[in-house]
Amino acid sequence: MRIAVAGKLFIVATVATVFSCNLANAQQWDQTFFSGMRWRCIGPFRGGRTVAISGVPHQPNVFYMAAVNGGVWKTTDFGNTWNPIFDDQPTGSVGALAVAPSDPNIIYVGSGEGLQRPDLATGDGIYKSTDAGKTWTQGTYARRFGEPNLRDAQQITAIIVDPKDANRVFVAAQGHPYGPNPERGVFRSTDGGQSFQKVLYKDENTGAADLAFDPTNPQTIYAVLWAARVAPWEVRSGASIYIAGSGLFKSTDGGNTWRPLTKGLPTAADNLGRIGIAVAPSQPNRIYATVEAKRGVAGIYRSDDAGESWQQVNDDRRIGGRGPGAMGIAVAPDNPSEIYVANTTTWKSTDGGKTFVGFKGAPGWRRLSAHVD
Repeated sequence: MRIAVAGKLFIVATVATVFSCNLANAQQWDQTFFSGMRWRCIGPFRGGRTVAISGVPHQPNVFYMAAVNGGVWKTTDFGNTWNPIFDDQPTGSVGALAVAPSDPNIIYVGSGEGLQRPDLATGDGIYKSTDAGKTWTQGTYARRFGEPNLRDAQQITAIIVDPKDANRVFVAAQGHPYGPNPERGVFRSTDGGQSFQKVLYKDENTGAADLAFDPTNPQTIYAVLWAARVAPWEVRSGASIYIAGSGLFKSTDGGNTWRPLTKGLPTAADNLGRIGIAVAPSQPNRIYATVEAKRGVAGIYRSDDAGESWQQVNDDRRIGGRGPGAMGIAVAPDNPSEIYVANTTTWKSTDGGKTFVGFKGAPGWRRLSAHVD
């Protein structure tokens, strides 16, 4: 699941729905003015999970969303109508989507959903559009000197684009869901996706699950490695075979070198699994993570020193840490204590994760307090 919080428009991508609401200025007005408003699904009306969504800087009416096996869709009227823009491509499975902040005509799409489920769909690499989704090209260059082309990554979980350089791209690849393969980890391109260099790699069983820039310095990157395997006989969500190797990493030199961030986070002894991360745009030293692990240590974690140390702020699995398909987390652009977590219900906290409120109308919504100090 992905959450987009951009300016005045708030969009949540959940299992099969996309919601839109004008929230940013709500506290400036008498709340009774909005008493008649109700949440409604604005589409696109199709089945399947959604894990990739993006707005466009300075174009508040434009959004892109992609389904795990339904291609890419675009709206130019705040979500009232949606049009498919990816139907001519050889794959319909999408796990990541990013619009270049410096050039909204450039869009990168990573194929393969990356959720490690029994009914998952895989992809065949990275796609790029330079005309806002009208046409697409796929990375078709040949392997040379051992360079990867990401065709065999099968599952792309995250893409981030340098805010000032649309050709500098980082890609998180999860790799084969049912077996080992080397084309997984974090990859960097400096030529707009024509070639990729593997910059963070652990082993053939460990892929990458999430990426984030420091919003004030794109040379500082956070990356999540996720060791996961789905058994061919799997009949439930999530991986049934635990593999050690997951963790959170940080680079301060543009991805050349990385070091693990471990202080206060669960370990392999806690069955550490997938992690979702979000950096506060208005206070980049504040980072949140939703962490999959054993009961009691899974949940929402917060760092106030750029990832050097962490504390668990909420251990309710209905909010965070429930499983690999519910790791979406985002921070409001103007308030480092306001966070949103996408699970089977979408949750909001205004106190840095200590307490959460489910969106009104969600099943069983109520205020939940943290169980940790």
